[in-house]
Amino acid sequence: MCQPAPACTCGSTFFTAHVTMKYSRFLTQVSRNRQPSLIREMTNLLVQASPELVFMAGGLPNAQMFPFQAGSITLKDGRALTIHPKLMMDCLQYSPTPGYPPLVKQLKTLTQQLHSPPRWAEMDLIVTAGSQDGLCKALEMMISPADYIVTQEPCYTGTLSILNPYKPQYLPVCGDQNGMCPEALKAALSKWKPEEVQDAEKDVPKVLYVNPNACNPTGVSLPADRRQEIYKIASDYNLIILEDDPYYFVQFGDRKNFPPSFLSMDVDCRVIRFDSFSKILSSGIRVGYVTGPKPLVERILLHAQVSLLHAPAMSQVLVSELLELWGEEGFFKHTEAVQAFYLEQRNAMMEAAEKHLSDLCEWAVPTGGMFLWLKVPKIHDTWDMILERALTKNVILVPGKAFMCDSSKPSQYMRAAFSIVSPENMDKGCRNLAELIREEMVLQKTVGNSD
Repeated sequence: MCQPAPACTCGSTFFTAHVTMKYSRFLTQVSRNRQPSLIREMTNLLVQASPELVFMAGGLPNAQMFPFQAGSITLKDGRALTIHPKLMMDCLQYSPTPGYPPLVKQLKTLTQQLHSPPRWAEMDLIVTAGSQDGLCKALEMMISPADYIVTQEPCYTGTLSILNPYKPQYLPVCGDQNGMCPEALKAALSKWKPEEVQDAEKDVPKVLYVNPNACNPTGVSLPADRRQEIYKIASDYNLIILEDDPYYFVQFGDRKNFPPSFLSMDVDCRVIRFDSFSKILSSGIRVGYVTGPKPLVERILLHAQVSLLHAPAMSQVLVSELLELWGEEGFFKHTEAVQAFYLEQRNAMMEAAEKHLSDLCEWAVPTGGMFLWLKVPKIHDTWDMILERALTKNVILVPGKAFMCDSSKPSQYMRAAFSIVSPENMDKGCRNLAELIREEMVLQKTVGNSD
């Protein structure tokens, strides 16, 4: 990680000028070529159709042939979500591509409450099959082979897996215990002058990817002043900010004091935000949502029309019914319980790490999420140590290379996940990891001497 950046000078006041965005420059030719699916558009009309409408346009399967009639889901508090026959029809039949209408309405209300986007009237929202589905479609919308992409480093390996087939020109931005360094972002962009990139469509960076809260893999969050400065730099260089924030509700601390999202400061309409229910309700239901400028969300929607058609309807209905049952108070009570659980897990992990790894590794205390990012200063590269020898010690982590833009370079880092590990096994795992590191140090020294 780089050294801490100088204190931000942007202050607490923020931008008021409105920028007129020209979104065509951000779109790939494939995305520009997408046209609405007529059948999908006509299916969407069913939402607002009269009960008297004779719908002979779509190839909807006849629900009389579905074997499912009704259902009931028991919650941990003993209450039940009842899926009556009429509601089951919504679960089983094709749905509008933007999402199950009651859920879309609930998510828009939640987004306004949490983020108050300053240009909300110019924004839209689409439900996706998990936030990564939306992220993948957004990147495919804007990235062509060999394009520049500005990203934090280390970077979520799933994002790199989306990008790597395009063989992009990465502009990695390092961070410290407070996340991405604004000065490092400026350095990454120093090849260009802001006025040179404002309207250029080729050979300039157009996208900035950032995982602002409880970052995967580092576990750290960006403070408010850095977010403001990063947004200002993105505005100066006309970058679209991809705000990938699946750990928003797994930040440690009072929700009222969470740092502001990039969406909440988006006076330019240059932020696409990705939210997920995976970390707070279930990863298997595959429900996330994307919020952003209408012209860009529309491109994602057109892609969805011809790929998955819509996110799983059963999952969307379940989430919507759960939110309706809980209400605002119940939803936030649940997210606070999730947060408290992972805080206890974090504390147990820190205790185990301090006990066994304090003389071998360096780390920043996670401010949220599920991960501890470890640096092993006396190991040149953790790759072989983990992938070839860790199993002999009954412990496994993810080597740091997996999160680097250039995976051919050695990395002294590794990621430990504490989400599903018991405190007893955390202690055991850290003890085994310490043994592995010490053996690796001896092996490395022996190999070095033989050279």
